[in-house]
This record gives sequence, C-alpha cells and structure tokens, in this order.
Amino acid sequence: MTDNSTRLDHVVLWVRDPLASADFYEKAVGMRPLRVTDFAAGTAPFPSVRLNDETILDLAPLAGAAHATMLPGAADSAGHPVNHICLALPGDDFDALRTRLEERSVPVSEIHHDSYGARGMARRSFYFRDPDGNIFEVRHYD
Repeated sequence: MTDNSTRLDHVVLWVRDPLASADFYEKAVGMRPLRVTDFAAGTAPFPSVRLNDETILDLAPLAGAAHATMLPGAADSAGHPVNHICLALPGDDFDALRTRLEERSVPVSEIHHDSYGARGMARRSFYFRDPDGNIFEVRHYD
C-alpha cells in the first residue's frame, strides 16, 4: 500500500564532483549511496544518497546546470544553495555524526541548545558544510 501523505521526497544539491560528494555523504555523514556505479558508468544523470526510507539527496553535477530546463531560469539556481538543510537524528546518532565529521577534519560549529524546529524545541544542534559549501544543521529532540 502506498502512503500518499505529504512528505519531503528529495533535495537536489549542485555539486562539483558527484562521486566525491557521494563518498563524503557515505563516509562522513553516514548516508547510503544510490546509483553511484550507474553514474560512473554514464547510465544515470547523477548519484543520490539516502537520508531515510522516504527522503534522498540528489547530487547533481554543477557542469550540467546549463541543461536545467524544467522552468525558465532554472539553471540560475546553480551556485545559489539554500540557506541550510536540517537533519533531525536520535541523540546517539547525533553524537556519532559529530565524531565522524571531526575525525575527518570537517569544521563543525559549537553546539547550540534549545533551537525551535518542526518538532518543537531541539535539545542540541550544530552546523557543518559539505565539500561544495552546502550548509547542514544537525539536531536532536528529547
């Protein structure tokens, strides 16, 4: 049975090197890569990484921005990332992600407390950038 309730399906990020980005999201962030082999073989237009059972991040090659024709001016979105994407994790996963990022020398912000979000007040949060400058917030709720 398909659940057709409103949900976030995917976010498309413009990236300089989709394979390097997929590697970063797999090894530093802990996401499962999708279609990496297909992209490397030229049979998929971009790889993706799975955030959870319902949501993926598509890693679109910046070199293909000129071919983004779904709307007039769509190619102009290249180089203009959203302010940030927020990932909500359980407390242990929050700590494990911060440790993985630090082990890979990925700069992380200080830990912030009591930030408001979709589920109310988050106990802790921090920020980091991916290799293409996209900003992520990571938080956990009690």
